Order: sequence, then structure tokens, then C-alpha cells
Amino acid sequence: MLTTFIQQQFGSDFADTIASPATTGMEAAAAETVKELSLWDLCMSGGFIMIPLALLSIVCIYIFIERAIVLYKASRQDSSFMSRIKDYIHEGEIESAQNLCRNNGSPYARLISKGISRIGRPMNDVLVAIENMGNLEIAQLGRGLPWLATTASGAPMLGFLGTVIGMVEAFYSMAAAGTTATIGDFADGIYTALVTTVAGLVVGIIALFAYNYLVARVNNVMTLLEGKTMEFMDLLNEPAK
Repeated sequence: MLTTFIQQQFGSDFADTIASPATTGMEAAAAETVKELSLWDLCMSGGFIMIPLALLSIVCIYIFIERAIVLYKASRQDSSFMSRIKDYIHEGEIESAQNLCRNNGSPYARLISKGISRIGRPMNDVLVAIENMGNLEIAQLGRGLPWLATTASGAPMLGFLGTVIGMVEAFYSMAAAGTTATIGDFADGIYTALVTTVAGLVVGIIALFAYNYLVARVNNVMTLLEGKTMEFMDLLNEPAK
């Protein structure tokens, strides 16, 4: 209305001159508002649900790094290990073979050590002892993986819970404001509520990929242990030279 009145009284050129700075100022203010929106501000606006999500992300990162290091060490092989074990056993130096296993310290070395301790018993007893030891080693290697699996499915649910709580608060604020409520106030509450969903999905996706990667590494170590077990059993069946 004001712009129309100015156009009628002073002409369109004068009205455009007056309106342009105002429009430019509004656009600059809007751009400044967009620039001020940072990732930290979004995280802080997510509410208390962001605290458990942050803790879950820290725990998941710690478990992933710690398990990745353990599995990397467990998958390393000494190419001369089994040949030295074979020489010691055929020469009757059982204690030297046990010392070699203790110095190696890998999961497959502990399996071989358990088998060596059962030498002289029936072959089936030796194999059962090694398999039981292998189950314990795999359980130790997989420690922490259930936590990653739980986080992968639970973090998005926490995010959805935060979103629902935020939506309830937004609608409650709208109802309390009555006729004075604006669409801007409602939109502000909505985007704040959706922050927790994004955070939950990010944490869940990271945990899911970390879990699948570590499970694949554990399976590789299991294959290595099975191979070493079969090699050791074949060694026991070989006649001494």
C-alpha cells in the first residue's frame, strides 16, 4: 500500500529508489541469518537427546578403533611358526614349542599351545581342546560388537524419539501462543526437532558400517584359526623322521 501511494504521488522511479534499499536490507539480513546457522548451533538445538547420541558415538568410535587394532594384530602371521613347531615336536622338545607359542602371543599360537598340551591323548581329545580354545578366542575378538549392533539400531530410534518430543513441544507452543503464533515460530520448532533424527541416523549408519567391517575381520581370523588347527592336526599325524 505504501509503495502504491508513493508511486501515485512521486512516480515509479522514486518508489523503486525507496523500496530497493529496504529490499536489499531484508535480503542481507536473511543471508546473514543463514550464515550464522552452524553445525554446533544445530547440535545444541537438538535438546537433551543429543547427549546420549553423543555418548553413543564416542563409545562406538572407541570400540571400532580398539577392535580394529586387536584384529589387525590377530591376523598377522609368522611364516616360520608352524615349521618351527613341527621341528620341536618331532624332536621331542615340547617345552621349547610351548615357549615359542607363549612368545608369539597370537590367537592361533594359543590354540597350538593348547593342542601341544594335549599331545599323547587321543586325537579327538586334542581336536576338541583346540576347538574349545578357539571358541574362547573368537568370543574375545568379538567383544564390543554387540554394543555396535545395538547402537546401529537404537541410535535412529533415539533420534526419532527426540523428533517426536520436539514436535510435541512445537505444537504445544503454537497452542499456547494462540492467535499470536506465526508460521516462523512453528518452522523453527520443526527444524529443531528434526536435528535429532539426523544425528540418530548419522550415529546409526556409522555404527552399522563399523559393525559389518569388524564382523568381516573376525571371520577372517576364524578362517585363519581353522587353517592353523588343520595344519597342526596334520602335523601330529605325520610320522617322525
